[in-house]
Amino acid sequence: MSTSSSSSAPRVAAAKRTALITGATSGIGAEFARQLAARRYDLVLVARDTGRLEMAADSLNLRYGVEVEVLTADLVDDAGLAEVEARLQHPTDRIDLLINNAGFGLRKPFDENTIDDEQRHLDLLVRVPMRLTHAALQGMLTNGAGRIINVASVAGFIPRGTYGACKAWVISFSRWANIFYRNRGVSVTAVCPGFVRTEFHERMRVQTTNIPDWMWLETEQVVREGLRDSLRGRAVSVPSLRYKAAVVLATILPKRVTAEQGKRGR
Repeated sequence: MSTSSSSSAPRVAAAKRTALITGATSGIGAEFARQLAARRYDLVLVARDTGRLEMAADSLNLRYGVEVEVLTADLVDDAGLAEVEARLQHPTDRIDLLINNAGFGLRKPFDENTIDDEQRHLDLLVRVPMRLTHAALQGMLTNGAGRIINVASVAGFIPRGTYGACKAWVISFSRWANIFYRNRGVSVTAVCPGFVRTEFHERMRVQTTNIPDWMWLETEQVVREGLRDSLRGRAVSVPSLRYKAAVVLATILPKRVTAEQGKRGR
């Protein structure tokens, strides 16, 4: 029920904006959800764990009063991926912002991993954002507006196994897509953090005691700077001055040196 007052002009309802976030129940994905909810975005949260999705949705709805839809899907599974693609292409309930954040790392070197594990890794880090970007673009280009954020990594700038190779693809793809589609109203941004305090390394079961404190970033900063750069239409966002400097050095130093530094945290 709406109310009005003779002493003030009628309020105009804010335009509905909806963001879809993959890997939305922890780490960077959960922080994207919090910051976007604070900006009055309705949300579609995608992850594999229904219980965690529903807990996150209830918390965000209670705190920020936004609508939160949950979509349980294993993105490496064809059926799960197709369900998320269909949601992105919904004819009336459009998605204004897509955040491709889901991912994982592999603890062992390439030759020690099974090829099936490497294939799942490649699928989630490359095939999934490619397909979801393609699905999202259909409606965004029709509407002449939209944003896509692909969570990459500074590892994409250095030789660091298949993880770095996958993230290099994300960075290159985002740069091209941002150039190609920005004149049609759609920006594409690769957000490239360094070490971030999340569950990522714990899930990989790797020690991080050899990583100095100054190299760690908080999710709040990564997301805040990523959203800012996306709004500015930038193709690549590297949060923090120290990692911006690291990326510059990575383009100058011999690759064998940067590859050695890339072994940290594994």
